[in-house]
Amino acid sequence: MATTLRPVDVVLVGMGWTGGILAKELSEAGLRVVGLERGRVRQTVPDFQSPAIHDELRYAVRHELMQNMKVEPITFRNTPDQEALPMRQLGSFLPGTDLGGAGVHWNGQTWRFLPSDFRLRSHHEERYGKGFIPEDLTVQDWGITYEELEPFYDHFEKVCGIGGKAGNLNGTLQPGGNPFEGPRSGEFPNPPMKQAYSGALFGKAAAGLGYTPFPVPSANMTREYTNPYGATLKPCNYCGYCERFACEHFAKSSAQLCVLPAALRNPNFELRPLCHVTRVNLSPDGKRATGVTYVDGQGRETVQPAEIVILCAFGINNVRLMLWSGIGQAYDPATGQGNVGRNYSYQTMSSVNVFYPEDVRLNQFMGAGALGTAIDDYNGDNFDHGPLGFLGGGYIAAYTTGLRPIQGHSVPEGTPRWGAEWKAAVRRHYNHTAGISVHGSSYTRPTNYISLDPTYRDAFGVPAMRITYDFPENDRKMSDFVTDRALEIGKAMGGTQLSASRLDKRYSIVPYQTTHNTGGAIMGADPGSSVVNRYLQSWDVPNVFVQGACVYPQNPGYNPTGTVGALAYWTAKAIKERYLKDPGPLVRA
Repeated sequence: MATTLRPVDVVLVGMGWTGGILAKELSEAGLRVVGLERGRVRQTVPDFQSPAIHDELRYAVRHELMQNMKVEPITFRNTPDQEALPMRQLGSFLPGTDLGGAGVHWNGQTWRFLPSDFRLRSHHEERYGKGFIPEDLTVQDWGITYEELEPFYDHFEKVCGIGGKAGNLNGTLQPGGNPFEGPRSGEFPNPPMKQAYSGALFGKAAAGLGYTPFPVPSANMTREYTNPYGATLKPCNYCGYCERFACEHFAKSSAQLCVLPAALRNPNFELRPLCHVTRVNLSPDGKRATGVTYVDGQGRETVQPAEIVILCAFGINNVRLMLWSGIGQAYDPATGQGNVGRNYSYQTMSSVNVFYPEDVRLNQFMGAGALGTAIDDYNGDNFDHGPLGFLGGGYIAAYTTGLRPIQGHSVPEGTPRWGAEWKAAVRRHYNHTAGISVHGSSYTRPTNYISLDPTYRDAFGVPAMRITYDFPENDRKMSDFVTDRALEIGKAMGGTQLSASRLDKRYSIVPYQTTHNTGGAIMGADPGSSVVNRYLQSWDVPNVFVQGACVYPQNPGYNPTGTVGALAYWTAKAIKERYLKDPGPLVRA
């Protein structure tokens, strides 16, 4: 028998970046807010301290900070005619768990999307004609523009203390920054990171080929910084333990450092850890959420009534909860009907390694999650796609994120995969190899989607999330083209040998690629082709709002977190200034 608690104004499901932002903003507006976190509370002190936090086996290999596949399995298949099988361990992507979510173990690369990314279909039809977009792509506009979102990008960057160099200030190009970015209303709050040796080699080679290299925008602090909420962050010491690790130095932006302290100071906000939400409860007619049901740390089923429900879990987990709760119509690829689960997309990754003589010591063991030098010439529609036969692109960057001993073993092509010769090659090349990343867009098609698995269930009896995904032919063409440009830069970097890692024949969930899963609850201007409106409000259940990258109609060639944060502030403003005055749909269909 479930216990029903006293009603509150807002219940947040998940307490990562978006949950922290909305907790702070809405409790400050006078609302009674409860934040439900499935995992435990964890903080920099004592949970993330050295030397334990630098345990590569525990955190990078065994995924201490990630979603437990035994408790919440995910099943996968490439096409709808295949049987989906469960992931026995995480591989291709690493959803976080516990307080702060994936924002604890992220790298800190914090980009803004291009203005054209938000008008993807309209932009390409205007530039190339209506017949240019391949028929098998379901790409669409977001229902919001870069110009509308820019102030919220600016605020999120100030909250996080992002370091970088503006390339476009109010329409005027600036030396040293990204010349392709949308206009900024102000400079970054902090200067960029110090350049690594491999980044300097990449930048020199790229500039020599006519490109404009610039420092990657970074949530790894470049100096002591106090954000608008009074949180103080410390300078990064380039230890090389960002990705898959938490930061022990208060030097990497996270919800625990940047927003949750401000929320927790407000008596209107209550954080409840170890509360696993199993369903959003709906009224008998299905048109209004009445709250959520969760299982607490002692196994007790509890109902939390609320006037507003906001889904702030890792994006694709939000989609699963919507499907199970009956919020909107599930997408059916056979008929094209329904939208919940539609337009799942990912990221299209490839890389180039440049191998140097032994007298070139790159010291790649030092680094930070967003320490990199990039070019944006082949991202989005920054180049002429007319004769190329594909959409999209990606940025090309030389990152120095930390070459750790277990996983840092780049060797030239043709090296045996194990044995004495492999060991000798690892020793020979460990300190003498530079990596170039191609971080490509992922565009959507009808057979890439999220659904509920009919066979497998999680520890709470809820059907597992089933992902159906493979790379569209469009993305393969794009990735090959941009990877060839990365190879040209690699050759100009002056190494003795090159190797390239391109897309596999089929997408695989086994090797890690990125944790940039997007789509499934996409935003838009039309309820016939989207799940939420431009304010991330459900078309079908207006007192439900959905956060995270699941609202992206497709994924541009950038890391998604900057836009996730900006959209959270955009939603908070709409709730405070419009919804509370007149609860109901903020956009009339």
